[in-house]
Amino acid sequence: MQFPVPLIALSGLRAGLIWAFVWYGVAMAQDKPTYSADIPPSIVTADTIETDALGTLEFFDGMPLPDTARRLYDYLDFHRGVETFHTGMPAASVYSIIEGLRSTGVEPGDLGIFEDLLDARSLFLTPNTTSLYAWGSIDLTDGPVVMEVPSGVLGMVNDAYFRYVIDLGRAGPDAGEGGKYLFLPPNYDGATPDGYFVIPTRTNFHEFIFRGFVSDGDTAKASQEIKNGFRQYLLSDDGAGGEQKFVNLSGRHLNTIHSNNFSFFEELDAAVQREPDGAFPPELAGQWAAIGIRKGKEFAPDARMRAILEDAVKVGNATARALNFSPRDDRFYFYKDRQWWSPFAGGSHEFLDGAVRMIDDRIMFHYYATGITPAMVLPKPGSGSAYEVANTDASGAYLDGGKTYSMTLPGPVPAGDFWSLVVYSGQTRSILETNQKLAGLDSTTGRVEANRDGSYTIWFGPEPPAGKAGNWIQTVRGKSYSVILRLYAPLQPWFDKSWKPEDFQLIN
Repeated sequence: MQFPVPLIALSGLRAGLIWAFVWYGVAMAQDKPTYSADIPPSIVTADTIETDALGTLEFFDGMPLPDTARRLYDYLDFHRGVETFHTGMPAASVYSIIEGLRSTGVEPGDLGIFEDLLDARSLFLTPNTTSLYAWGSIDLTDGPVVMEVPSGVLGMVNDAYFRYVIDLGRAGPDAGEGGKYLFLPPNYDGATPDGYFVIPTRTNFHEFIFRGFVSDGDTAKASQEIKNGFRQYLLSDDGAGGEQKFVNLSGRHLNTIHSNNFSFFEELDAAVQREPDGAFPPELAGQWAAIGIRKGKEFAPDARMRAILEDAVKVGNATARALNFSPRDDRFYFYKDRQWWSPFAGGSHEFLDGAVRMIDDRIMFHYYATGITPAMVLPKPGSGSAYEVANTDASGAYLDGGKTYSMTLPGPVPAGDFWSLVVYSGQTRSILETNQKLAGLDSTTGRVEANRDGSYTIWFGPEPPAGKAGNWIQTVRGKSYSVILRLYAPLQPWFDKSWKPEDFQLIN
């Protein structure tokens, strides 16, 4: 091989480097395969990659070295653990409701009634303390179940993944007249008799809730009307299964809220094990299976996986709280110039925006609330319910239980039936623990005074301002809280947003 004379004349280190470079180029040219592709740099993985999330990753010509592979699998399991918290939350929430009711003796088929209304001793996600609730569950493991719904109620049924199944009562097929509903197990192919509203389902377990209507503060009468008309039994029993069981839940200590630590995964596993294959969306069931939660398989993570999941649930929980209490998407804010937000930003009870599932919307709702129906999302003027949430004051600072705020509802408030305000703990999302039983007030209590122009100014703080006790909702020093404004039978000014509640104003 002939080299240029100047190169031959060079000596020492410089010549050696140049010689090596030329030799390498010649060798590569000689070793180039006959069938060579023009490989773009965009599809090549370098031997060393620097990442913000995982630091330095090392490869041998695209093959991850052992330490890199180990760290990538740790990351993958962590990521799937976080996502399982978010996507498994609806199932864990239904499971926790059913088990919470069971802790008080309300088994599937029984009915729990808050005969003297709800208070902070019962842990539920954002219930209304001024409504008379009845709560229960359905178990289709042994076959179709009949539910006789009393007249005059308003309620809903959700399946084991918190999917909407059917409305009951005023918004349901019985239109408030009462009737018999027949719930069929998954893949049921038996006969269905006449005389029922027939409801096919996708899961064995369901939770249901309905609201009784109280006249003149007579909760005992409203409770008795529910008892007179409610029955639940297996179709095969034909109503001969014995006396219907009712449990008064008012004042009871019970928890229906899913865990925010490792126990969450155990709750989700229990929910998966008691449902048939296909009860949950396959993509999500695969995600859960990737961390060891699968139908028919024992959930027994080793020490490594348990440590990863314990960390993942911390991040999953923290992320859900960020989505709820510090939304970054303007869609969630009900008004462009207010702090009030809505957990149904997309206007869909299935969290759909066209063909797109709005996953942040779903996380927000299920972390903050229970019970889902189209009637909550798309009410019509003069019917259904409307909801707005606030957890910050006019400046955007979190509401602080040790401070005093005022908030004005301009008059007239666009609620055909009534309006209510309830405060909820930032920790539990259940009723804030105070010395006020209702932890809120509404337009039916008789103690709320309107301003001269028909508006209502409500005060929030540890003590009532002088002369304002009737319009005061108690909060607690050192505790955060959120507030839900409910409009029952909302009227047109709410829909066209010509009516707006004022933001919370900090009182110095």
